[in-house]
Amino acid sequence: MIFKIDNLRTKCIVGGLIPLLWLSIDIAFDNLGANPIYALHVRLGDWSLRFLCLTLAITPIQTMTNWRGMADYRQLFGMYAFFYATLHVLAYLVIDHALVWHMIGIDIIESPYIWFGVLAYIIVFLLALTSSKWAKKRMGKSWKKLHRFIYLAAIAAVIHYFWQLKGNLAEPLFYAIMVFLLLVFRILVWVKNRQLNKAMAPTARRVLTLAEEQSEIPETIHKQH
Repeated sequence: MIFKIDNLRTKCIVGGLIPLLWLSIDIAFDNLGANPIYALHVRLGDWSLRFLCLTLAITPIQTMTNWRGMADYRQLFGMYAFFYATLHVLAYLVIDHALVWHMIGIDIIESPYIWFGVLAYIIVFLLALTSSKWAKKRMGKSWKKLHRFIYLAAIAAVIHYFWQLKGNLAEPLFYAIMVFLLLVFRILVWVKNRQLNKAMAPTARRVLTLAEEQSEIPETIHKQH
C-alpha cells in the first residue's frame, strides 16, 4: 500500500511538469498563435488556477473517501499552483514589460484586474512559504487561519482571469462555478461541525458535572468520619 501511494505521488509530481513541457514545445515551434505573449500569460495562469482548484478539492475528496494521506497531495498541488503563478508573474514582468518598473507601475494602476491578480499571488506566496511541517508546527493555530485564505486567493484569481480575458468567457465561468461549489462544500462542513459541537456540549457538561459530583463524595465521607 505504501508503495502504491508513493508511486501515485511520483506520477503527480511528473504530471505537474507536463504542462510546462507542453508549453515549452509550443514556444519552440511557434505554436502560441498570433499573440504569443498573451497566450503565454493565459496558459500559465490557467494552470496555476487549475492546481489551485485541485488543492481546494482535496478536502472534499478526503471527507468523502476518509483517505487521510490526501493531505500530502494538498501541499503538492498547492506548490504547483504557486510554481505556475510565479511563472505567470515572471512572464508579465520580464517578457511583457522587460522589467521596466515605471511602465509596470502605470499598468498596475490603470488595470484594476491586475490588483486581484496581485492579491491572489501574495496569498499563494505566503501559503507556499508556510507550507512546510516546520512552519505548521511553529505557527500553531495561526497556520490554519492563514491557510484558509486560499479561498480568497481562488476568488481573486477567478476575478482576475474573468476581467482580463478577451473573447470566450466559458473557461473562467467554469472555474468560478468550481470555486463556488468547493466553497459551499467547505461552508456546509463547517456548519455541520458547528451543529455537532453544539449538540455535544450539553453532554460534555453533564459528564463534567457528574465527575465533579463523584469527586466530592470521598470528601463528604471523610468529613463525616
